[in-house]
Amino acid sequence: MSAHLPLHGKTALVTGVSRRRGIGFAVATKLASLGANVVIHHHRPHDLDLPWGGDDLDAVRAGVREHLTEGARFADVAADLSIATAIPEVVQAATALTGRLDILVCNHAKSGDDGSILDMTPERLDAFWDVNTRATLLLTAEFARLRAPRTDEPRRPGDRVAGNGPYPEAQGHVFWMTSGQIHGAMVGEVAYAASKAALAGVTATVAAELLELGLVLNTINPGPVNTGYMDPETTDRSLDDLDEYISSTPFGRVGAPADPAELIGWLATSAGSWVVGQVLTSDGGFSLR
Repeated sequence: MSAHLPLHGKTALVTGVSRRRGIGFAVATKLASLGANVVIHHHRPHDLDLPWGGDDLDAVRAGVREHLTEGARFADVAADLSIATAIPEVVQAATALTGRLDILVCNHAKSGDDGSILDMTPERLDAFWDVNTRATLLLTAEFARLRAPRTDEPRRPGDRVAGNGPYPEAQGHVFWMTSGQIHGAMVGEVAYAASKAALAGVTATVAAELLELGLVLNTINPGPVNTGYMDPETTDRSLDDLDEYISSTPFGRVGAPADPAELIGWLATSAGSWVVGQVLTSDGGFSLR
């Protein structure tokens, strides 16, 4: 492994990579540029129902391939992660590329069709929970089982996961994505905020268990990142006074997908492995205002 390609020989699965404007695409291309083999997951039907629409998946695939280093491999898998039985199939498909899986980035998310507390129904809450929270936890569980000693003994509350540590280095990395609900109100996005708050809240618990297997989990809050939803022609919200507000911020811009991608890329290397179990905000100071 060279300093130039710190992820050479590693295999990464990045979920929610269906649009070139998205964070998932930026993460996938960043990991590829660092030497990783990359498997992307996508579910284009979700985007087709939203104002920004679906991207050309062939162009998405080609864009990731362009960043692969010599000898690195690529694959993609389509799946609706609201269907629990699809999750083991996604992990199996990712593992099949090289016979190993080292990095899991749970970037997928359901967005749109949200509302205020007055608009909440069991169906709406379940829809966000199933994709944003349940699927992330189940993907992480499948990833962890690849390295966990087999046992038929049920675990009780307080029982530690049995691993084979101490480890000379991190045996793998997991990344979850949360949102700005940890810093303030997300008015009109109750179902989304609730589903993401659950991930932020359980990060330390799951990170402690994964660490027994040598796996490092961190959760990223990328802050406001324009993936198309802040463009007037493809927005799903009011943009009144947005430009004026952004111009008053220290950097005069919102986040770009490359911003959280750079952070995840570094954390996925051995240099970033000492950061464990954190909910990290990468928002250019928006949460300080």
